Amino acid sequence: MCSRAFWSVRAGAGEIREALLPVPGSDEVLVRALCSGISRGTESLVFGGRVPASQYEAMRCPFQDGAFPAPVKYGYSAVGRIEAGPAHLLGQRIFCLHPHQDWYVVPVDAVIRLPDAVPDARGVLAANMETAVNGLWDAAPRLGDRIAVIGAGVVGCMVAALAARLPGVHVELIDTDPRRAAVAARLGCAFAAPERATENADLVIHASGNPEGLATALRLAGFEATVIEMSWYGDRMVAAPLGESFHARRLTLRSSQVGHVATAQRARWNHRRRLALALELLADPLFDALLTGTSPFEELPATMARLAATPDGTLCHVITYC
Repeated sequence: MCSRAFWSVRAGAGEIREALLPVPGSDEVLVRALCSGISRGTESLVFGGRVPASQYEAMRCPFQDGAFPAPVKYGYSAVGRIEAGPAHLLGQRIFCLHPHQDWYVVPVDAVIRLPDAVPDARGVLAANMETAVNGLWDAAPRLGDRIAVIGAGVVGCMVAALAARLPGVHVELIDTDPRRAAVAARLGCAFAAPERATENADLVIHASGNPEGLATALRLAGFEATVIEMSWYGDRMVAAPLGESFHARRLTLRSSQVGHVATAQRARWNHRRRLALALELLADPLFDALLTGTSPFEELPATMARLAATPDGTLCHVITYC
């Protein structure tokens, strides 16, 4: 059986390649893709050939083929249906951390059942939701906190939406794009441009992927506040303003990365349990606000090039498969 997958073949260019699939073993499943999501921040860096050599191993995704910088088959937000495998799994809709590919064979323990309340398209947000959950675990918000979330991309919006559900918490979502104000309102958050954002926050979470956003985060943090850095900059150098009042306000700057379960939860949670929680949270139709475009798999090379060059307000772009 032949499958088709999207490959980044050189900086800024991609193509769809065919390959033969193996016959599923007794502990494997054959999955037919229903849709996949483009994680625009990370995938744009991969597509542009901007993964630092020092991070080649750390940045590998499950079932990746090829190697950085290119050619490489990359992606990690796939929803599909099991077409062959153990009888009790046949027909199930599943989520899998798999690149963009129309059919694939993976071990049984690499898939997780999609809850009935989660539509196919919303299910592709699971990887982003898992990142948001881990970021909030690292941030450890408290009741009544004033929280600033900088960067209204998919992860930033999810962090803001989850934090806004905490009793007494006031969340301000901050972004340079004024169109994000409508999204913030749907998520139950206030909105501000960076120059108008409220200072003296109890907790600041930075997810813009822009070094200027980190400077804003440090400016907004109140005395002895924590700034959680969720952005990944690829091969860019970042100048953090650690002069001025950084020391006088005794600020804490802490990294959060989804590859490891947050320290506070690690003794009891594993990656699968965290992913199951992410899927459970996606039962809320509120998160449909983060799905901002759809295109067919056949157009993915052109779609990826367009989103990398001119995203124009895109949040999560969904790829559909026939």
